[in-house]
Amino acid sequence: MAAKIIDGQAVADEMNQQVSAAAAELKAAGKAPRLVAVQVGENPASKIYTNMQRKSCEAVGIEYELLDIPEDISQDDLLARIDELNNDAKVTGLILQMPVPSQIDARKVQVKIAPAKDVEGMHPENMGRLFYGGGIVSPCTAAAAVELLKRTVGSESELAGKEAVVVGHSEIVGKPIAMMLLESLRESPTVTVCHVATANLAAHTRQADIVFVAAGVSQAKWRGYNRRKKAGEAVELPDLSPLIKADMLKDGAIVIDVAINRIPKGFDDNREPIKNDKGRNAMMTVGDVDFDAAKDKLAAITPVPGGVGPVTVAMLLTNTIACAKAMQ
Repeated sequence: MAAKIIDGQAVADEMNQQVSAAAAELKAAGKAPRLVAVQVGENPASKIYTNMQRKSCEAVGIEYELLDIPEDISQDDLLARIDELNNDAKVTGLILQMPVPSQIDARKVQVKIAPAKDVEGMHPENMGRLFYGGGIVSPCTAAAAVELLKRTVGSESELAGKEAVVVGHSEIVGKPIAMMLLESLRESPTVTVCHVATANLAAHTRQADIVFVAAGVSQAKWRGYNRRKKAGEAVELPDLSPLIKADMLKDGAIVIDVAINRIPKGFDDNREPIKNDKGRNAMMTVGDVDFDAAKDKLAAITPVPGGVGPVTVAMLLTNTIACAKAMQ
């Protein structure tokens, strides 16, 4: 059996076409969608992401503004600024860029964002609506993962009676995925959520017809090793092999690999990452699943990169349109 490789970019392109048409319709009605990203202080990694946001928005006709806030702003002043944006009728979507300076409580700021403008779907009110269904938006990565599953099976009715396992129970990915899978009264799969305290992970994944993996174990191990080594501790080389091995998966299962692990390609005799031709650490991007070993026994699997990632960006744009429509 050769697995279908789920093309996330193709799905994202189709979603973006729909977003572009909706944005044009809103503009024609005088309700142009406008996303404002709030950046507190300078952060090179965040700048890369905001540049991607800008390009993505411009490509589909969504107005985009990056609001640069001084790094030394107080919590109260930032909350007041968010209030101003909440009350600005021209702003239809808001996003807080991470990370934020140490004096800022990111959760309090995110809660301050009006639920109707919360394009990331992370406000407690929007999270709570996942339990009842019918919410305006959902967390982007979780929604992207479930969207890929639905497009792969073709019909939600195909999920009824299936066994689904979600590996990882974070607030923005694992838990929302579980809630979205349980949304249908009669056509939901049976959902099991596994996490770091699960005693026998393989016992669960081997029974699953559908597996979502969103743990990021390899990257967490690499970061921990790197941090301890820089602190002068004597540490063993980390095992950066995939969390989910091929023998942990059922023949014919569908696997949605959400994780994005940026880890070294290998280590030299001095226990240092091998270098590329520019003298920098040679890194690779992988998921939580042993893709090469597993793909020949599965019905379908998302690659990393190229699977959930592009659809997550498209889902942010989709959420932005949903928020804009809700404000009409």
